[in-house]
Amino acid sequence: MPAHRSISENFADGIGQALRQHWDVPCFSDLDGGTLTCAGVARRVVRLHRFFDALGLEPGDRVGLVGRNSAQWAIVYLATVTRGAVIVPILPDFTAAEIEHIVRHSGCRALFLADAAADAVDCDKMPTVEAAARLRDYAPLHERDRRATAALAGLREPFGPDAAPLTAAELRLPLVGGDRLATIVYTSGTTGFSKGVMLTHKALMVNVRFFLDSVTLRPGDNIVSFLPLAHAFGCAFDFLAPFFAGCHVTFVEKIPTPKVLLAAFAQLKPVVVMSVPLIIEKIYRNRVKPQLESPNVQFMLKLPGLRAFVHRKIQGALYEAFGGRYRELVVGGAALNRDVEQFFRKVGFNLTCGYGMTECGPLISYSVSKDNPPVGSVGRVIPYLECRIAGATKPGDIGEVLVRGENRMLGYYQDDEATAAAIDPDGWLHTGDLGRFDADGFLYLTGRSKNMILTAAGQNIYPEEIESQLNNMPCVEESLVIERDGRLLALVYPDLESVDRACLRGGQVEVRMETNRQELNQRLPGYAQIARLKILYEEFEKTPTKKIKRRVYDAFAG
Repeated sequence: MPAHRSISENFADGIGQALRQHWDVPCFSDLDGGTLTCAGVARRVVRLHRFFDALGLEPGDRVGLVGRNSAQWAIVYLATVTRGAVIVPILPDFTAAEIEHIVRHSGCRALFLADAAADAVDCDKMPTVEAAARLRDYAPLHERDRRATAALAGLREPFGPDAAPLTAAELRLPLVGGDRLATIVYTSGTTGFSKGVMLTHKALMVNVRFFLDSVTLRPGDNIVSFLPLAHAFGCAFDFLAPFFAGCHVTFVEKIPTPKVLLAAFAQLKPVVVMSVPLIIEKIYRNRVKPQLESPNVQFMLKLPGLRAFVHRKIQGALYEAFGGRYRELVVGGAALNRDVEQFFRKVGFNLTCGYGMTECGPLISYSVSKDNPPVGSVGRVIPYLECRIAGATKPGDIGEVLVRGENRMLGYYQDDEATAAAIDPDGWLHTGDLGRFDADGFLYLTGRSKNMILTAAGQNIYPEEIESQLNNMPCVEESLVIERDGRLLALVYPDLESVDRACLRGGQVEVRMETNRQELNQRLPGYAQIARLKILYEEFEKTPTKKIKRRVYDAFAG
């Protein structure tokens, strides 16, 4: 791969430019709340800077932020990074003990907490915290001394032009070097306890710049932000990149079920939609597939002329379901079911898949839909990174994906051992993902290296590839393939809506799943066939980006 491109734009300066340039444009809204223009956001950023000054916060000091997507969350984030402090976004799905551990580990001096977290955590167990406030209204929760008390009192003063007069020309934000630490993101990994990923201002700017160069965003465009902002994917592309472009971002604080999201899309008509595969697959399974299976549609699909008509109708219905104005639907965070992707492409629905990880803030590869990336690929590597496949000598060879470049993390906070295990002496980040390049430079992923199963006869089995096929079979919501005593066991969580539509009762569900197992095995080589299938009637435990926590099921013996 060619050497990576460098970036010269300054992240903190770009935030100030975006605010000044779009001063009177609607900037942030909450789905169930009011709207702030860039001017309103800027005044709150300045107010937070005064709070940090009163607290004696130094550049590099950490500020913790716990909460679901909201305008207040975004404002605290912008204020922290433009002040030269380090933002520590913490997923609200973590337990109180996990939140307390992350705050202690990162050494946060200030802390903002959503209501649920504020009622759960014990500030006395976080001794580095000097001042804590509710995220919603800055109500004080904890103050160590008089200075903290005074700082919190100043933060609560009324907002508005009279209380904080400010014009676009008067807005001046500190310059912060691109190599400075901007954020410590504690991963919600599928295989172990959280580690603090250290990302620089430059790493964040790379993700923003690449997205703005790849996807058309205009001032005033609507964006619906529902992916967790404490995760790198949602933060970069549901929040930061649209903000830089002057878009109007509406935050969805509720749990983003398909029902909630489709209602938000219909109301706000976003121009770009970010999603994780689970939501796209649920929409396909519950809205599209039942129609495809009806006798009338099945008949029309057999006739070439009518088949094209059906595909156009489905494409139009999907387009309207996402608001009727979107230009790009980006899927990331996990692998999209290949059959689902293939169907969407066949009916002319613009959908593209990217690949990234928190350690790159997050982007590694992506190609926009107009470039027609092949089904199953995750696009081409972004120009700010170098990428190679370990041990590969030609296109098609499978090995671990290694990357290095402008947006690679500095390392794991206060964990030299984990950093050394992830980044080799030549600067290559070992992603832990297995992949291959085709002759045109498109990247394909085959699974996690830790998940690969090596049979006694030496064959490599990639469980994710089997799961992708099983997940597309009747009445299957999700699955997990693991090895037990040298044989493969499939754990399956049923699609309960499909079960109800099929009127399956009692043992009929087991019969349907056994039929699935037998039909799947006919497609698989002998060494990769499923020996046994076990139905689970509780959803798999997942990370906030909807990846199954595989480690939870490693010792499954049911």
